[in-house]
Amino acid sequence: MSRLTITLTINGREKTFRIDPGEKLLGVLRREGYMGVKKGCGSGDCGACAILFNGRAVNSCLVFAAKADGGTLITIEGLARGEILHPVQIAFLEEGAIQCGYCTPGMVIATVDLLTKNPDPTEGEIREALAGNLCRCTGYVKQVRAVQRAAELMKGGETHV
Repeated sequence: MSRLTITLTINGREKTFRIDPGEKLLGVLRREGYMGVKKGCGSGDCGACAILFNGRAVNSCLVFAAKADGGTLITIEGLARGEILHPVQIAFLEEGAIQCGYCTPGMVIATVDLLTKNPDPTEGEIREALAGNLCRCTGYVKQVRAVQRAAELMKGGETHV
């Protein structure tokens, strides 16, 4: 089987990779050191591997890397600007919405996606946006509060994605 060459812009940097034709984006990202993209279920059910792909949240375990060629990706590693955390990251910390941390990158990515489209979501809309992210540690109360707090922070102009 011949390998393919793809080019992706990841967290603002263009990179070229050699991949197998059937390889998923999750595998490529983890192999290349993006460990914030977690491997969970491998079937798109848990949200641990969520990234922003061309501006919207997707589960990277479901995307063939070859289909992503030429795309723009933002992983959890790309949200902060140096030492300055993204407002969503700040809100998750402030609200204690991080327990074991395994689901956190996917939840943060889902929140960025939601607040980019809807800067003033209702609690129901927040719960719907987070529904694709499985957390085994909590009842999602702190995560919902974190999304509400992030919306407040972003209304104040604190956004940089």
